[in-house]
Amino acid sequence: MIAQNKLEQESAALRDLYRDIAENPAMAGAAEAHGLTEDEAQYAASQWSVMRQRFLRNKAALAGGVIVLIYYLIALVAGFVAPYGLTTRFTNQVYLPPQAVHLFDGGQLRPFVYEVTTGFDANLRRVYETTENKIYLQFFAQGEPYKLLGFIDTDVHLFLAEGGIVSILGTDRQGRDMFSRIVLGSQVSLSIGLVGVVLSLVLGTVLGIASGYFGGWVDEVIQRLIEIVRAFPTIPLWMALSAAIPAGWSQEQTYFAITVILSLIGWTWLARQLRGLVLSLRESDYVTAAKLAGASDRRIIFKHLVPATMGQIIVVATLSLPAMIIAETALSFLGLGLRPPVTSWGVLLQEAQNFQSLALYPWVLAPAFVIVIVILAFSFLGDGLRDAADPFTI
Repeated sequence: MIAQNKLEQESAALRDLYRDIAENPAMAGAAEAHGLTEDEAQYAASQWSVMRQRFLRNKAALAGGVIVLIYYLIALVAGFVAPYGLTTRFTNQVYLPPQAVHLFDGGQLRPFVYEVTTGFDANLRRVYETTENKIYLQFFAQGEPYKLLGFIDTDVHLFLAEGGIVSILGTDRQGRDMFSRIVLGSQVSLSIGLVGVVLSLVLGTVLGIASGYFGGWVDEVIQRLIEIVRAFPTIPLWMALSAAIPAGWSQEQTYFAITVILSLIGWTWLARQLRGLVLSLRESDYVTAAKLAGASDRRIIFKHLVPATMGQIIVVATLSLPAMIIAETALSFLGLGLRPPVTSWGVLLQEAQNFQSLALYPWVLAPAFVIVIVILAFSFLGDGLRDAADPFTI
């Protein structure tokens, strides 16, 4: 008994050593001291450690992850970052062009913008002239009240213009600051993506794993349901489901309905991928051993299959987020999704779809560039996670 306990302790110590060597590159010398090759040390690394090492080597994925993180941080404190509110109007600065922010004044770091005056030309069209008067920016200044993080009442903004307006992305047809509306609209667009992906992940994970594990009539029913959902053209299906939303619903009800609609359509891709993965995993040795040990189906699914597919679930979730954002934007742009006074990126694009206005005031298309950047960032991040989770990559 004493010899067996000693052997178990030595085995546990050796496993810990292998794990430390595999997960900490600084311990490469320890591997040589114990006679371990690099491949032997690598085999001891956990799945998440290998994924982390592969992901950190992908610079494009890291850049995409940083951009996505910045977007969500800004959306979290949007009221603080935005200098003005959604409905704040500057009636004398309708369609004001973007203002350039000058960082230095007389060799000192003191950001400012030049004052803009409003006039009319011979055709009674509004024109703007930049004067030599400097309007300095105030940081952490008091402005319009808002709720930080949704429940903290405050009126402190990141920056404001002292005695004037600062609009780094111009204003729209009602004199509302485009930068503020884009920042505040990100709360709706980005949160719809998160909520929609969570709901679709629950549906896709449960149905996909059940389809692959149980097989038989369960697999047939779930696969036929997936085929029915995927057989409908996407945009007409969105239009049909969105048309069922009553026009008299509140903003919160409409928001929830759009999220559910996107989730009901977006779960099929994950379910198909998890089904194929579980079909191979259910024949593996550790699943067979669990069955022989008397483990229930519930324990096998949640103890073995769900952790084994977690990497694939994370990758699909990352790649599904931009699809959800595009879907909400498309619905709102077509007038079938969210409607004013709710503000999202899709609503902003819907208000800027007048081609004549785009030709004269191209800055109203700024939300499109914001969407392009976040979609590319999500794509780079998703590709990096997919490569990191692939066991056949080096």
